[in-house]
Amino acid sequence: MDGQSNPREAKGNGMEPTDLIGAYRRMQTIRMFEERLHDEIKTGEIPGFTHLYCGQEAAAVGVCDHLSVDDYIVSTHRGHGHCIAKGCDVKAMMKEIYGRADGLCKGRGGSMHIADLSVGMLGANGIVGAGAPQAVGAAIAAKLNGKGRIGLAFSGDGACNQGTTFEALNLAVVLKVPAVFVFENNHYSEHTGVAYAVGTSGDIASRAEAFGMKAWRANGSDYFDTYKVMGELLDYVRAGNGPAAIELDTERFYGHFEGDPQRYRGPGELDRIRTERDALVSFRTRVVEAQILGSTELDSVDSEVAQLIEEAVAEARAAPPPDPASVTDDVYVEY
Repeated sequence: MDGQSNPREAKGNGMEPTDLIGAYRRMQTIRMFEERLHDEIKTGEIPGFTHLYCGQEAAAVGVCDHLSVDDYIVSTHRGHGHCIAKGCDVKAMMKEIYGRADGLCKGRGGSMHIADLSVGMLGANGIVGAGAPQAVGAAIAAKLNGKGRIGLAFSGDGACNQGTTFEALNLAVVLKVPAVFVFENNHYSEHTGVAYAVGTSGDIASRAEAFGMKAWRANGSDYFDTYKVMGELLDYVRAGNGPAAIELDTERFYGHFEGDPQRYRGPGELDRIRTERDALVSFRTRVVEAQILGSTELDSVDSEVAQLIEEAVAEARAAPPPDPASVTDDVYVEY
């Protein structure tokens, strides 16, 4: 999974320079959003646990760049990247994480439970493996709808050991629904290495294949490889061939949660990851060398995103908290 796709191949897949700028903007937005949260959490203003997505940007964006607002995704406790890649409003996300009334979920969800049905984001989830059955349900609805939509579950290597995931994989095959299972293998389930915890020698894709579905593998730290392979997978699923899975090999820059001392990491491991597997550095270097985009264009994106994140934090700090009298609102849905 260490091969790199040629950035010029992206143009052969229908991507123009403006599309690549958009992809870079989304990855950089995820990166700056997360890096800023890493600093803001230290102030004590943000309630609850936070799990940062830094390092895995190419996976979320490479997958979601193929999806429309009509496609459904379900996320994980490490879900900020998926939300941004699927089109959730960044300022409303920041307000949600700060627990503000104007947040995407009115301040009730926080970091691990962001959802926005208007863009097909069915929600992040703090329960490992809980997203897969929800994605199958969305895929069933998509199949009945008949308009070519899909239901997609993001999950990590830890979720591949969960019974809920196994049942979802099996049900998706039995019902032949357009479900996609994206396993972001960042090498650690919380604090446990994948080589120890996953019995198939860390090979998650083979588990999906055992249920009778086709599975792909890609370098999740390489936007171009992820984008290319995901395109092949989605062509297969949208053609009515039933579910499919993809294993994206990637690595996270921070701990399992903010405050994790990361004593399970080996000497020099984090330095190696940031040096060798930074998706943004790789993307930027390759598109500039291929003369598809210029450094000035990318620098402008960096400045614009930095300003967006600055505004998002300022507005979140100033936004009002939920009214205590509304505590029972939205507990039940009335039909």
